[in-house]
Amino acid sequence: MGAKNEGKIKTNRWLYTIYIGFFAGLIWGALKIVEHYLKFTKIVIGFLIEPFFKHDFLLSWQGILIGWGFFMLFSIVAAFLYMVTMWKLQGPWWGLGYGAFWWAAIYLLIGPLAGMTYWINKLDINSIISDFCLFLLWGMFIGYSISIEYTDIRTRQPIHKT
Repeated sequence: MGAKNEGKIKTNRWLYTIYIGFFAGLIWGALKIVEHYLKFTKIVIGFLIEPFFKHDFLLSWQGILIGWGFFMLFSIVAAFLYMVTMWKLQGPWWGLGYGAFWWAAIYLLIGPLAGMTYWINKLDINSIISDFCLFLLWGMFIGYSISIEYTDIRTRQPIHKT
């Protein structure tokens, strides 16, 4: 068993998950900011901290940065949850489903109850579709990145000893 894995690069799954979550929050959070700026959605990037800050503050550049930071933290936590529960599942569909799950949890249940988002019947169709698509891509980024790292043996390069 030891000889079989000898010479292979092993990824620290915890550090890799932090890396994936951070970049998921950075990239898709930036897209969320652009999405709100172009008025595709009414939901600001700081929706996760909406219950703790005034809405006007979340529209300022400081509020946008704080909201973006919390979106990155949320993405890291979501990546950890994916890694612990679904890391062996292959293909992009699981990540899409994971993003759809988080969108439904936040926009249909947790968000309206906690005051983070409006109830779905109060949102316009552009906000619903834009944020749903963003969460699909965000979930696919997290899910596919994690599953590829742990299920695709071809990406492993042998370590050359000199």
